[in-house]
Amino acid sequence: MSADPRAALNQLVAAFERHLEASSTRHGEDDPSVVAAYEDLADAFEEYDGALYDAYGEMTPLDIYTGDDGPDEDDDADSLDDHDDEDGDGTRLYAGLDEDLDFDDDEVSVEHA
Repeated sequence: MSADPRAALNQLVAAFERHLEASSTRHGEDDPSVVAAYEDLADAFEEYDGALYDAYGEMTPLDIYTGDDGPDEDDDADSLDDHDDEDGDGTRLYAGLDEDLDFDDDEVSVEHA
């Protein structure tokens, strides 16, 4: 993990830029460049969050869904069952290109780490 939160933040911003570029030029569903950019973005976020915590004892209000967490009591477990390994590594859910996921505005929430 990066000891310098500023350097980790710069890497995170660069990962956002790469993800935007890959997304804007994607070639079909499950474009490998988009999936790779997604993974890189998630990794850069974890690095930044860790560096921020190590340096200042603070963290972001965001969390990455890893697929290892079981559904909460309020979650509909069946809605995620078919999507738990779309990026192929078994650890993260990549739902960015899955058109059959339906999120209602009242069900979307941000978990605080």
